[in-house]
Amino acid sequence: MARIGLVAHDDKKDEMVAWALANLDKLSLHELWGTGTTGGRVMAATGLPVTLLKSGPLGGDQQLGALIAEGRLDMLVFFIDPLSAQPHDVDVKALTRLATLYDVLCAFNKPTADAVLAVV
Repeated sequence: MARIGLVAHDDKKDEMVAWALANLDKLSLHELWGTGTTGGRVMAATGLPVTLLKSGPLGGDQQLGALIAEGRLDMLVFFIDPLSAQPHDVDVKALTRLATLYDVLCAFNKPTADAVLAVV
């Protein structure tokens, strides 16, 4: 069982929910953590248990980063919207930096998420 963090920017939340629904059977085998809105939407749509953290801009991205630094996440699925400015961009950069630093599997779009989920 892998411990998977889920987060998506606002314009990518529908895509995250659709991805989770398409991968329901695989995701059901793992422990899911999510930022407040993203995790809540995935949980509501799929019925899967998701441990909810704070909303990303309110500290959820940092909470995911702390889980990574503590060795408590194995994979991060972060659907990033590269075309929209994010008011909490420094938190996003810190999260992706920690995931890279600690060699956590990362997926930043659907095709990569599909490929990474296939190996966990």
